[in-house]
Amino acid sequence: MDDGVPQRARLHADLAGAAARPAPRLVASWQRSESYGVPLEDVPPVFTGASDAESLFTECGRRVLADLAHTLADQPVSLMLTDAAGLVLDRVSGDHGLLRALDKVHLAPGFTYAEQDVGTNGLGLALADRVPTVVRAEEHYALTLCTYTCAAVPVLDPLSGRLEGSVNLTTWASSPADLLLALARSAASTTSAMMLARGAGQRPRPTPRGEVFRVEAPRVVDPGAPDLGEAWSRALTTATDALRGGDVVAVVGEQGTGRGTLVAQAARAVSPRTRVLAASAPDPADAQQWLDLWTPELGKPDTAVVVRDVDRLPTWVAERLRDLVVRARVAGGAPSVPVGLTAARLEDVPAPLAGLVGSVAPLPPLRERPDDVLPLVRRVAASARGRPVEVTGAAERALREHAWPGNVTELVTVVRAAVGRADVVDVAALPAEVLSGSGHRLTRIEAFERDEIVRVLSRPGVTMREAGEELGMSRATVYRKVAQYGIHVPRA
Repeated sequence: MDDGVPQRARLHADLAGAAARPAPRLVASWQRSESYGVPLEDVPPVFTGASDAESLFTECGRRVLADLAHTLADQPVSLMLTDAAGLVLDRVSGDHGLLRALDKVHLAPGFTYAEQDVGTNGLGLALADRVPTVVRAEEHYALTLCTYTCAAVPVLDPLSGRLEGSVNLTTWASSPADLLLALARSAASTTSAMMLARGAGQRPRPTPRGEVFRVEAPRVVDPGAPDLGEAWSRALTTATDALRGGDVVAVVGEQGTGRGTLVAQAARAVSPRTRVLAASAPDPADAQQWLDLWTPELGKPDTAVVVRDVDRLPTWVAERLRDLVVRARVAGGAPSVPVGLTAARLEDVPAPLAGLVGSVAPLPPLRERPDDVLPLVRRVAASARGRPVEVTGAAERALREHAWPGNVTELVTVVRAAVGRADVVDVAALPAEVLSGSGHRLTRIEAFERDEIVRVLSRPGVTMREAGEELGMSRATVYRKVAQYGIHVPRA
């Protein structure tokens, strides 16, 4: 390697012609492949065996690939499903010659095709950068892969946003790549939609657009939640001790549990003058702009950095972020920049950032912290109205008994809407979702029926007979529908 140019980049001119200039993203992948020690000449076999877990992603992905395979039965295309680590889970093709050729380069179920194992390839680069990717013949790192063109699209869980794996289509190098990528996009989109349809009626996560980063000024009084329960206090103590000792702390748990808020509280516990820079993982297409916008704030005095959802960052962004954090901390003459990361699980933190983590603070979901619900309700209500808001006993019981699949984020939405409807929060001000629980996804008609039953039963003093008369149902039918939808309206 001369002047930071990977050897594979110098070979590219011989393979593709002197006028061909590889994209910077491709050169970066070659650079990483070289740093991983991947050989240029051949693909080293990395066999890990079949995956034991039969996940929702695997089940849905296999059904989608099977349907697409019927459409492409006479075409020389291999359709593959991989997990998030690049392990090939399934492979379908009607072209036996292509399958035999792919066996020779170990692109088969049970083998891993991650970038760090075999170098630049379609599915490995799609997983590393988390964007749809085409790697054409001469763009592969290993020369034995230069007879193939690969198109791959990552698949994210539509509810959690977690990277589940990829859909990969591989064919001979002479085949058109644009159609290949379009088919891969369609298969990935259908897989995600099928996963959502089987997600018990939950709503998809919001796309990571909008707020890129936010800088919060120091506060004289931190409006956090010091009256929360033991689980929150334990995680807060862990994070505070870590930041005070100069460690990078990772707060792990479900999305919406308050992970970023906890890091900010910990930073201000260490230094009340701290300004908090909170950066959310961007859409992969916006990653470079995201880095350019907020990183100038990184080295400023009395600034703590919270990077949320680092498990959604592409590999190259995680590497850049690691380098920026290390540079800023060294420039300060010590571990001077408090840094906190949030992720769903520690094992999902990208490897470049995982090496920085010195302490881990697990934060349980809100359903496992029932004592936190009412303090949070009162604080959110008071913040929304600018004064304390009365919450009736029946509403308190309903809020405390709700499972909160969306965690604190869902609670904030529910409470703000409730205090916008009335001066007193009663069950009538709560949405039907809080007062019911169904084991399956409701149709529009079922959701309307459930909401009407909840609306009528939420009125003070109403009896089942009266509810049935208003709804046009018999009392027995009302009881049956209440059980069907899991409706529970606490009485005052």
